[in-house]
Amino acid sequence: MRIVEEFDLARAQEYALLATLLTRSPDAHLLSRISALRGDASPMGMAHIALADAARRTNEQAASREFFALFAGLGKGALLPYASHYLSETLYGRPLARLRETLGGLGLQKAPDRTEPEDHAGFLCEIMAGFAAGTVPAPAGAEHTFFEQHVSRWISRFFADLEQANSADFYAAVGALGRTFIEIETQAFALPI
Repeated sequence: MRIVEEFDLARAQEYALLATLLTRSPDAHLLSRISALRGDASPMGMAHIALADAARRTNEQAASREFFALFAGLGKGALLPYASHYLSETLYGRPLARLRETLGGLGLQKAPDRTEPEDHAGFLCEIMAGFAAGTVPAPAGAEHTFFEQHVSRWISRFFADLEQANSADFYAAVGALGRTFIEIETQAFALPI
């Protein structure tokens, strides 16, 4: 059994938070918990402070409307949080097929009640949370390979788009947190072992 370091547990928590916020709008309880986040002068600390401030400025109904406008609406400001969209300008494209092949090789599949395709940013953050927490059993190096092949090539652009979306207020802070976190992850994975 793998011993999970405190650093990896913190990474898992960041990925889990992003996964949650990208798959559903936050309820009042989650907004309350987010508003209690603390930070420091580091880039992640500043992103946490900004997210906590954004959570204090919104409420469950406003966050729900924003989530719908960004991810479920068909309007001009809607974003498509899928690898296939960012990598091949399609939906259900080759990036999704390659991801499904990788997931199958790891013995993973999405739950039957999940309606979004597996290349959804929230689903990928959930997988990365599992790698970091040690709950996704995988051979050595699988997390890095998965990140390089299925996450890092596009998700920073998605988070930057979310950060800049006209209809985003609370979710602009989510985008900033995601972008900052993925930049740190990319740098960390690039370090020699």
